[in-house]
Amino acid sequence: MNVRRRTRTLLAGLAVTAVLAGTAGTAAAADSTPRPAPTGDGAQALCKRVPKLDRRIERALKRLDAGAGRRGSVARLQQRVDNAKKAGHTQIATYLQDRLNHRKSLVTDLQQRQKDLTGVSAWCKDNGGAKAAS
Repeated sequence: MNVRRRTRTLLAGLAVTAVLAGTAGTAAAADSTPRPAPTGDGAQALCKRVPKLDRRIERALKRLDAGAGRRGSVARLQQRVDNAKKAGHTQIATYLQDRLNHRKSLVTDLQQRQKDLTGVSAWCKDNGGAKAAS
């Protein structure tokens, strides 16, 4: 009985290995085919998404600029860094400080994207949602 179980387990393992090897081979073959170059700049699709993108950026900035009581805010992470330093947890403080630096840079990146998106929105209004440009 024990031999039968081992044989069954071995066969199941071999079957799984064969399936995974076949999947990996087809994925590699699919990646090697060249993709056609884009024919346009995607202006029409971008113009369609401007309101959604604007809401998303605004929501992220609101969260980042919130007070220490809001998860994901810069102030909350700064408080955690201060608490770690006060407790003498230097490794934790260093890790959290790196996250804080990234989060602060994220604020400036999102503000720049918001300015860029305002320009895109104006362009879309002037060009009828990019339908004439297509």
